[in-house]
Parts: sequence; structure tokens; C-alpha cells
Amino acid sequence: MGSIKSSEKPIIKVRGLHKYFGPVHIIKGVGLDLWPSEVIVIMGPSGGGKSTFLRCLNFLEEQLAGTIEVDGVEVNTEESASKVKKRIRQIRRNAAMIFQEFNLFPHMTVLGNIIEGAVTVKKMPQKQAIARAEELLASMGLLEKRDDFPSYLAAGEQQRVAIARSLFMEPKIILFDDPTSALDPTLIVELVDTLTKLANEGIAMIVVTNEAYLARNIADKVMLLDDGVWVEIAPPDELFTNPKKERTRKFLERISLKDISAGA
Repeated sequence: MGSIKSSEKPIIKVRGLHKYFGPVHIIKGVGLDLWPSEVIVIMGPSGGGKSTFLRCLNFLEEQLAGTIEVDGVEVNTEESASKVKKRIRQIRRNAAMIFQEFNLFPHMTVLGNIIEGAVTVKKMPQKQAIARAEELLASMGLLEKRDDFPSYLAAGEQQRVAIARSLFMEPKIILFDDPTSALDPTLIVELVDTLTKLANEGIAMIVVTNEAYLARNIADKVMLLDDGVWVEIAPPDELFTNPKKERTRKFLERISLKDISAGA
């Protein structure tokens, strides 16, 4: 996917991140560097902290400890609430998040879902917004669905609308929380094609998934998170074929490594 240049700096830099839910210590002082155009896949057992870590990056989780820097904007959780809030707004402009449920507005058409933020928040002229949205829908193979409501779309189509809505705001990073959870194997193959295209266009991504086919086909690096700490970090070929840690080997034994493309 992405190739790191010596002059580049990480587009996301996390240091010493902690997250508690009451007395439960979920994320235990971890760090991460995501480079421009890089694709990182985070895998791990249920309850190990994957989705919580991802939500921390977009500050959907509160009461964090540590530092998070996104595209040069650093949030130190010990600063004043007003400074933190301002910087979080800056970060969310550059780091979009695609949720498992896609979070489309059910009362709006596909087109309405895509342009709503730009027209109401950024005050973009509606004609300009529609033209841009139609370009994105065409690139996703969904132009003929522009006037449909989300309930009439298949899961894979809803996901592509959610991706198009995020791309409309021109993010530098997209965070995906378990994007294969609602998809059958054929649609997972389509998702690989979509994410590969985004990576080739230079968008950095962090993808939380336990779908081995997706990880092997899109990731520059796979990071295994368990009990709130990184267990192993390696390129996908190395991690899947020659894991160094016993915890990694046991985890891989529990997930399906079947090549779903054979049935696509």
C-alpha cells in the first residue's frame, strides 16, 4: 500500500495512551505511528481494546491519559477543556470514522446523506455539493442509487455510501471499525478493492478487523492488541505465516484463515 518517505512525519502519533472504564483498565499505555498513505490493521480478541483504541483516536472516548497527535494537531489530555475541545474539532476534520452500523440518516436519500454536512456546516452551495457527491457516487458505482433511501440498499451499498460521505469532507485519514461485520464474503472482496483504491489515492487508514483476508490484502502492518497492549506488530505475510509470540499463534488459530476470494 503506502510507501514511507524519509522526509515524512507520522500523520497520527500516539504516546502513552490509557483508557479506563471505571476501575477497568482497557488501554494500557500504548503508542502508535501511522504514516501518510499507510494502512494499519488492528486485530485481536473480543474485549482486548481494539474498538476502544480506535474511538480514542477520534476522541469519541473521554477521560483519556496520554497524547494523540493527528496531522500536526496534538491533544494533551492534561490541558484545559477549551483547548482540548478546539483541537478535537481540528482532528475530526482530518480523521473520518466509518462505524459498524454506517450511521446513515434513514430519512435522507443517498445524495442527502452525502451533502448534508457540507451544505449545513460548511455552507457549500448546494449545486456544487451535488456535483461533487455525484462524482463520488459514480466512483463507488452507486450513481443510480442517488435518490434511494438507506433502507433500500444492501449492506455493501450502505457501506460505500458511508465511505463516500466521509470522502466528501476530504479527510487525510479514515478509521474503520470492523467494516466486515455486516458483509458476506463476496462483499468483503469488494471492500478490499475499495480500500485498496483509497490507499492508492494516498489516504491513510486504520482498520479494526479480525477478517484475515482483508488484513492480508490491504495492510502494510498488522498490530495485534490484547488486554490493552500490543502483543505483536509485523507485516501481514510475516504475522500470518511466522508469528513470534505464542499469544499471536493462539489467536490466529481461533480465526478463520480461509481464502474467501476462492468463492468470490
